[in-house]
Amino acid sequence: MNDFALAATRPTVLVVDDTPQNLNLISELLAHRYKVRVAPSGARALQIARTTPPDMILLDVVMPEPDGYEVCRQLKADPATRDIPVIFLTSRHDLEDEARGFSLGAVDYIAKPVVPPLLLARVHTHLTLKVATDFLRDKSSYLEEEVERRTQEVHDVQDVTILTLASLAEARDNDTGNHILRTQRYVRLLAQALRDHPAYQTHLDEQTIEWLYKSAPLHDIGKVGIPDAILLKPGKLTPEEFEIMKTHTTLGRDAIAMAEQRLGRTVPFLRIAKEIAYSHQEKWDGSGYPLGLKGEAIPVSARLMAVADVYDALISKRVYKGAMSHQEAVAIVSAGRGNHFDPVMADAFVAHEAEFLAIARAYADTPEPAVAQAA
Repeated sequence: MNDFALAATRPTVLVVDDTPQNLNLISELLAHRYKVRVAPSGARALQIARTTPPDMILLDVVMPEPDGYEVCRQLKADPATRDIPVIFLTSRHDLEDEARGFSLGAVDYIAKPVVPPLLLARVHTHLTLKVATDFLRDKSSYLEEEVERRTQEVHDVQDVTILTLASLAEARDNDTGNHILRTQRYVRLLAQALRDHPAYQTHLDEQTIEWLYKSAPLHDIGKVGIPDAILLKPGKLTPEEFEIMKTHTTLGRDAIAMAEQRLGRTVPFLRIAKEIAYSHQEKWDGSGYPLGLKGEAIPVSARLMAVADVYDALISKRVYKGAMSHQEAVAIVSAGRGNHFDPVMADAFVAHEAEFLAIARAYADTPEPAVAQAA
């Protein structure tokens, strides 16, 4: 009908009353405008509402258990029925009774004996409001889903971009294979293992761990600036060549900083990416590069990356060396505790070495590195 052009079909009104005469009277008043269902008890009303929810419920207050108030309470407590508007029909005119009904979630009161024009007007008003409310709720839900979908798309594009950039550097080194996939998972594993450690609680919250995971693939991005003759040299580098190789840390940091500058704003995970790219070759005892940072002066992100990067380098074949077994790599990382590596991180690595091995096997290169055959 015209009054409800917004509705696809005629709304359904459930009339609940334990008096047959009242059910008949109200049904006749509503039948020419709405689909009408009736329930002679609160229990039957709840059953109908939960199986085939109506658009509105006209609910008598005074009924055998459960009474109208209890029926309303149960309807509003159930997510499947809580949004159905409830109008109480009652001969009670006490303000306390009305206040109780509204507190339970009713939208209106209609006094008995029912005045037909008033009943129709109020039913029409609240059904119109329901149509509008449902539309806004559905619209809001749609917008939330759309925002979530587009946000996920942005994250996916971001992740693909990071992996693509990292792969550009790795592609120049044919022996690195799935190095970036393994190391980012090692970093996350180690960070999660240290999340509750007193020394790292303020550094390793859930969001930071996610940023670490995203940033880790960029740790060697600076290798794009290293000449092939040095990067792919099968033998030991000369001191001069090694000095050039060491510049990949600065090149990587500067490349990320330039990208951030062109973006025109700071990005939290890029801050971590710069730390990792620049400082992952620093050593706990100060003998690393490029700055010779020592101990806690080395960013936490870079300390995590150092463990992950060295372990994976040890178990992987390179142009200048063969692959070590998992056990050999664990022994070397353990021996580096307190000189090459943060001692707490080295201990955490040893405690979770089986999980590192599982990652190495899951993302093994083809042909698989020696670690895949380790017992």
